[in-house]
Amino acid sequence: MKTRFAPDRGLSSRMVITSFLLGLLYVAFVGVLIALTRSAVLAVVIAGGMLFVQYWFSDKIALYAMHGRIVTPEEAPELHGTIDRLCALADMPKPRVAIADVDLPNAFATGRNPNNAVVCVTTGIMRRLDQDELEGVLSHELSHVAHRDVAVMTIASFLGVLAGLITRFGLYGGLGRGNRDQNAALVMLTVIAVSVAVYAISFLLTRALSRYRELAADRAGAMLTGRPSTLASALTKISGDIARIPSRDLRQAQAFNAFFFAPAIAGGKSVSALFSTHPSLETRLERLGTLSRELGEQA
Repeated sequence: MKTRFAPDRGLSSRMVITSFLLGLLYVAFVGVLIALTRSAVLAVVIAGGMLFVQYWFSDKIALYAMHGRIVTPEEAPELHGTIDRLCALADMPKPRVAIADVDLPNAFATGRNPNNAVVCVTTGIMRRLDQDELEGVLSHELSHVAHRDVAVMTIASFLGVLAGLITRFGLYGGLGRGNRDQNAALVMLTVIAVSVAVYAISFLLTRALSRYRELAADRAGAMLTGRPSTLASALTKISGDIARIPSRDLRQAQAFNAFFFAPAIAGGKSVSALFSTHPSLETRLERLGTLSRELGEQA
């Protein structure tokens, strides 16, 4: 699907490389499952079943976890109107529109492809941003859908989740039984070690891709509207307000950081760039300022 969002070859190449490396990890991990279950068929069924659920139902899972619900044009006419205009401007299918009734000011896009996507905004972000700022955020989220990086991130996050589950299963389930037999214990320890390694590698790969895709979405979204300054204003406002959200609420939302417009960071502490899902606010604002000058945007 070709849209009017600015293409990003850097993002495309990174998605291909990340997908390829994660595919290799996935093959290795199926081998771990075979060792754990001692059944190739069962291992493939488990891994394939979980991937199927993650891929086909990622939008429903995300909405449920964030207490979001699909809204009609009658329920949210201004929100639908803004997305209608942006989709017409970008020449792309309109995604479903959802609202999450939470105070955390944020937005995210999810779904396996542009024809089965959802863009969700929180009531917190709708209360805090003016119309132009919200349009900038929505354009950013729609660029994720158009570039298909939402689907790649959904699949990429699956492997880390599966590796974590297997690690916990090995630690709390099979390891105790394995102690009766030295060979079984060795196999279980190997499974746990490989699972931890797979989790760590997938963690770093998805975060590296996530940081770049946020910069790509900032640029593509701002170029579509022609107003980088409104997106910069939204970023500044949201980042400042997130710092005032109770830490308990932020911790509950941190699992979705890779999909959020801005990260939910509890306690106001900085996060190492290596482990962050997003570039720093300063970097994003600097890039948008440069783009604004390139476009000759009027203040």
